[in-house]
Amino acid sequence: MTLEPPVAAGATGTAAVLRNRPFLLLWLSQLATQVGSNMVLYGLTVIVLESTNLSSAVSALFLTFLVPAVLLSAVAGVYVDRVDRRLVLVLTNVLRAAAMVAIWWVGGNVGLILLLNIAVSVITVFFAPAEAAMIPYLVPRHQLVSANGLFTLTLNGAFALGYALLGPLVVKVSGGPEPVLLVVAFLYGMAALFCLTLPSSPPARIEGEAAGDAVHEAGEAVQGTFAQLAEGMAYIRTNRAIGWSLIYLGIAASLVGVIGVLGPDFAADTLGLGAEDLFVVVLPLGIGIVMGVLLLNSYGRYVPRRRAIEGGLIALGVLLAVMTIAGPLSRALQRVQAPLVDLSAVTSLIAVVTAMAFVAGIAYGIVAISSQTQLQEDLPEEVRGRVFGVLNMLVSVGSFLPIIIVGPISDLVGTTTVILVVATGIFLSGLVSIVRRGPLAPAEEMATAGMMVPGTAVDPIGVAMRTDERHRSTPDDPEDFGE
Repeated sequence: MTLEPPVAAGATGTAAVLRNRPFLLLWLSQLATQVGSNMVLYGLTVIVLESTNLSSAVSALFLTFLVPAVLLSAVAGVYVDRVDRRLVLVLTNVLRAAAMVAIWWVGGNVGLILLLNIAVSVITVFFAPAEAAMIPYLVPRHQLVSANGLFTLTLNGAFALGYALLGPLVVKVSGGPEPVLLVVAFLYGMAALFCLTLPSSPPARIEGEAAGDAVHEAGEAVQGTFAQLAEGMAYIRTNRAIGWSLIYLGIAASLVGVIGVLGPDFAADTLGLGAEDLFVVVLPLGIGIVMGVLLLNSYGRYVPRRRAIEGGLIALGVLLAVMTIAGPLSRALQRVQAPLVDLSAVTSLIAVVTAMAFVAGIAYGIVAISSQTQLQEDLPEEVRGRVFGVLNMLVSVGSFLPIIIVGPISDLVGTTTVILVVATGIFLSGLVSIVRRGPLAPAEEMATAGMMVPGTAVDPIGVAMRTDERHRSTPDDPEDFGE
């Protein structure tokens, strides 16, 4: 059942979907929880690093965010379907607010922080499918694309807003990272109130369902996930262009993991700042990503998409490598400046790093958006959901590996060395792509970086959700996996 909001029939677009009051409340809940979750990620990173001075401890913190999602996501939705989704949304937000207060109360006890954060992550695993399933319940079918697009935009923007701006701002204003936890507890509480006003979404009655069917269905969900991943991998092996797009996106995901774990140490070791000053790097990086998207929209049509990706990888590798020697570079620039012109503001270490991070963000945005668009263009609709499932797995692995590996290695050899090695790998991946894939084919020359694919899904989450809805309604339809 879908609630029909009091909007003009057939009205689409962001403004129209936001006039649907239940959806507006759900979106405000998403905004509060996503911004809050990213603020917590920043605040806890500072707390753990200041308490231990170990990048490996930060790796452990990031794993507490990621592991529960990877292990439990396939089964959480099965149980969510058996209770009122509004109840799930309210309860999970109340529990997360309480957990934030508990983490604030334990102070610098890193062991308890990690345990409590695991609990928060497990709770979030049940919140996410309930939130996604409420969208088609609250929004008519013709507005689903606009609603999913708004949720995806919020999901991406929340990282910049929470992790790069509001988290650091609260730390600076309050004089420490601990108040961030109380601010986020308030945001979760507000989200619970928003969800409390939503219409009830009782579970569908299934005739003849036994008490143990949920456990059985959860097992089938896990088996189905692995089966679809296997089908997606088989398709990728026979389509090399799709494999390259997944590699590009996997590299992008790995870079995010590296910056998340090593960023605070980099701010301290290279820039001589406190761990709480990571925003000096992250904020211009986020602004650069937005600029990269704008540049693609305005000038991407003049550049073949594959060359834009390869050039972005090479530029990203060079910029990261140069950032590792930002200190000597800044001092060299200050020595050669004209004696009558004061360029200290331009050649200062922070100015140099900020400028490089901004340009690196542009390069990252070009690589990530172009790779995603290329993947959408190359995929037939009948396998799109399965290959995006592989993409999600690859992104998870790409995030996991650096989190597990780079933290302990950084403690042994130093942050600068690790980032330099990562930068070299990214640079070489661009060169290998140019050499191994060879000259552009005629179709690749025509596919410019500014071209968007009409009718394709805007995000893997949207693909998975819509695929799942059709699968449950018509389980015998061979086209269930399509868009």
